[in-house]
Amino acid sequence: MSASSSAPAPAATSGPAAAPARPVALVTGASRGLGRALALALAGRGHHVVAVARTVGGLEELDDAIRAAGGEATLAPMDVTVPEAMAQLAAAIAGRWGGLALWAHAAIHAAPLAPAGHIDGKDFDRSVAVNLRATAGLIPLIEPLLRAGGGTALFFDDPRAGQKFFGAYGATKAAQIALAASWQAETARIGPRVVIAQPAPMPTATRARFFPGEDRARLADPAAEARRILDAL
Repeated sequence: MSASSSAPAPAATSGPAAAPARPVALVTGASRGLGRALALALAGRGHHVVAVARTVGGLEELDDAIRAAGGEATLAPMDVTVPEAMAQLAAAIAGRWGGLALWAHAAIHAAPLAPAGHIDGKDFDRSVAVNLRATAGLIPLIEPLLRAGGGTALFFDDPRAGQKFFGAYGATKAAQIALAASWQAETARIGPRVVIAQPAPMPTATRARFFPGEDRARLADPAAEARRILDAL
């Protein structure tokens, strides 16, 4: 893993990782929307941000903004649905920093709205892969890093289950949050701490896909929501 836009690789080490100069925060889904806002806010609060997303251009723009404000970031242009890539990422974090202070999981696939009887199979499979299967694969990889760093896992609820036309997104997002809630209950005494936040509606690309005609000026600012959520931790 490097501090530029190159792809991460596990760091070579012959002993325990040195304590990081800054707390390390992993943001999955960091290139846009709330994920980007959280990455910027965390960097502004002194964290070294490990930013994960598929969009290289978005990550590079995020890196520029973080560095312009005096922060530090490591970019990981990766797909959370590729298990080998996520295992490599976790190994690199363990080797370089030893643990994590925070994992904010903002990666999401927003399938197009459709009646339940007309959901596209490929879109549904992608929804399951990103929203549920990737989360299930990341938890066992990130859990020991959070334990090592005394860290917190942060998820974001968007309760659309049962709403008309939200079948693919609503079902897989609800399943993701159910999984996070189970992990939260299991680790309440032994850690790591798991927090499920519910952001206010924001003018993100995801929401624009669902509600293309709404007045975006009435929605919450992602930067303000990121600050509110982090303050609540």
